[in-house]
Amino acid sequence: MQIDGYVQLIRDDLDRIAAVGGDETMVRAAELLGFALEPALARRLQEALSEAALDLSGQLPEGGVEVRIVGGDPELVYVAAQSTAEPAADEAFDARITLRLSERLKSLLDDAATAAGVSVNSWLVQTLTRAVEPRPAATGSHRLTGFGRA
Repeated sequence: MQIDGYVQLIRDDLDRIAAVGGDETMVRAAELLGFALEPALARRLQEALSEAALDLSGQLPEGGVEVRIVGGDPELVYVAAQSTAEPAADEAFDARITLRLSERLKSLLDDAATAAGVSVNSWLVQTLTRAVEPRPAATGSHRLTGFGRA
């Protein structure tokens, strides 16, 4: 999904609304407002996609839907459920890292781990592993595209 297209459509809408007044100053103000709102609009659209992914994930019997940013554009991706099995013997946890987190972020991590039924450490290891492991080439079989109408 290319968010830039949707942001541009909103900017075009602002321009059309301003053109109704016919005042050149009004048209220029709408143009500047469009430029100023662009980052906020993109962020809000990404937030809407994240909420949609959460809703879809809640309706799936296994796995879930994630929003991934690829080349600046968000994609909704189906992620199969991963087992919470212990690591293989050759993957023993022997490295340590110290993170400084805000209380709010730590609380969110605790909640996410509890929801997944694992410890915070296990949840972080699984999430980080998913984030850095190479992904198989997309076959399109689990890719969600398009838009919805209310």
